[in-house]
Amino acid sequence: MQVNRDQFLEQGYVILRNVIPPALLDDVRAAYEKAVDRQRVLWTRERTGGDPPGGIWETAAQPRLHLSRNSLVDGENPLAVEIWLHENLHGVSSRLLDLQDAAVTEMMLMCSPVKDHGPAKWHRDFFPAYCAPLQAYADDILESGPRYVQWNIPLYDDSVLWVVPGSHIRRNTGAEDRQLIDNVRAPLDSAIQTHLSAGDGVAYILPLLHWGSNYSPKMRRTVHGGFSDFTHYPHLGYLPHLSSQAQDTFTRWHEHSQLRMLQAAAVLRAAIAQDGPGYRAALDEMHPGRGPKGQLQSTIFLSKAARRIRNLKRPDFDMLPDWEQNHATSMHPMTLQWGEPIAELFSDEEAEKLWAIFKPVDDAMQDTEPQWSPGFQGDKAPYYFVDVPAGLTVDSFIAGWDQKA
Repeated sequence: MQVNRDQFLEQGYVILRNVIPPALLDDVRAAYEKAVDRQRVLWTRERTGGDPPGGIWETAAQPRLHLSRNSLVDGENPLAVEIWLHENLHGVSSRLLDLQDAAVTEMMLMCSPVKDHGPAKWHRDFFPAYCAPLQAYADDILESGPRYVQWNIPLYDDSVLWVVPGSHIRRNTGAEDRQLIDNVRAPLDSAIQTHLSAGDGVAYILPLLHWGSNYSPKMRRTVHGGFSDFTHYPHLGYLPHLSSQAQDTFTRWHEHSQLRMLQAAAVLRAAIAQDGPGYRAALDEMHPGRGPKGQLQSTIFLSKAARRIRNLKRPDFDMLPDWEQNHATSMHPMTLQWGEPIAELFSDEEAEKLWAIFKPVDDAMQDTEPQWSPGFQGDKAPYYFVDVPAGLTVDSFIAGWDQKA
């Protein structure tokens, strides 16, 4: 499949036809529908007292399956997983990311709701308080390219998704902010609607401003997920049901994901040792080819990891707010967060030292007043949504170690 990477980098998305070849479309539909049937049974079992009989299936605006988290795939529907290894997905994603072997991250399916929920909100798929401001993403993308490519691949004709071309590398315009503040569920003048036929795909870069325009009961089954160099696989129960080649691929990806976590831990250990050259070398080992802006974004990500690791080691962890506990235990390797598995690699004393080293970065990313910007996930927070403080660099971060010494 031919793909224009320059267009992808400039516009933040690319539409590709017949990502799922027509000859495979019916079989992919059948495989995913079997997964839907199994998930609906699980949701029925998991419903609480106030839920309708179908649980989430009946209440959600966009019921969503997570193949990588639940036992939804077996010998009857392995194609639901194996389609992600097709050249039109795996090969194209690798080329878009300029990687030899991009690994699949989440494998999901977005479904139509039982009743009309109307339009969603315009958003970018991240909350800066948990990762980094928009500027950090944009600078890194412009310098070295994206770290993640996300896909929507409808199994039936679908025009739900709208995107704002170029918004992945810039802040909102004044006109966009005004429109979003006036009505965050209406079309933006700067946006385009994606019109996808069954089997077509749109690949896009994570910070892109986008919108789900209509969550109606009209039949919708849209394969959703992405590829990156940083992944994790919490559930591999489907592995024995895949072809030997697919098993080898997932085994390779799983081993690579473990390596990346250990490399991230090595970066953190270099910081604990206050070894500036070692810190830079470990960053480059973890993510080869990233420039100064990319290394700064990784440092911001790692400041969040340091806070999470320290919180997980606290004796009063159970007394922390729920959001802080969830933040600490969640896994999101694309932002260098490995939750409890990486925390287990550090002692209590090391965790305290780690947080002391990275706290100045965390402090620099905050203001005294709550921050907010239209078109982002999450509510107000003290962390900057858009800008990175001008004085914050990897050089200034490392220079601060000498001052402490």
